[in-house]
Amino acid sequence: MEEKLTPIYSKKAILGFSIFLSALFGGVLLYQNLISVNKKKEAYIVLGISIVMTLSTVVIVNIPENPKSSLAYLCGIAGGSILSYYFVPKYFPNEELYPKKAIWKPLIIAVVITFCLVTAAIYSSSFENAY
Repeated sequence: MEEKLTPIYSKKAILGFSIFLSALFGGVLLYQNLISVNKKKEAYIVLGISIVMTLSTVVIVNIPENPKSSLAYLCGIAGGSILSYYFVPKYFPNEELYPKKAIWKPLIIAVVITFCLVTAAIYSSSFENAY
């Protein structure tokens, strides 16, 4: 009898969230994959590494006097590649055998978080300009 595998987020989903949002978002997806297969220690390691990668991105993007969004995408590609092409094969060597989770829930959460951050940034800049 075949063992039923737990659905996980795909390598492509982890890479995409890392590139377009941040390595933290991709790291959370991989964290959830690892938690769902009872690899808690590995999950916390991946989450910690994705936090470090995200903080590194913030520092790297803000080094130039005029920050460039292309640096954020390059860091996202690098972080997502590490998560997708190093950690996923390491912890899910037969990743293609696992059923894939739909990305709608994390996508909606990401859109809501992004909306809140953009709204906060707009309102904070309008308050600065008012005084």
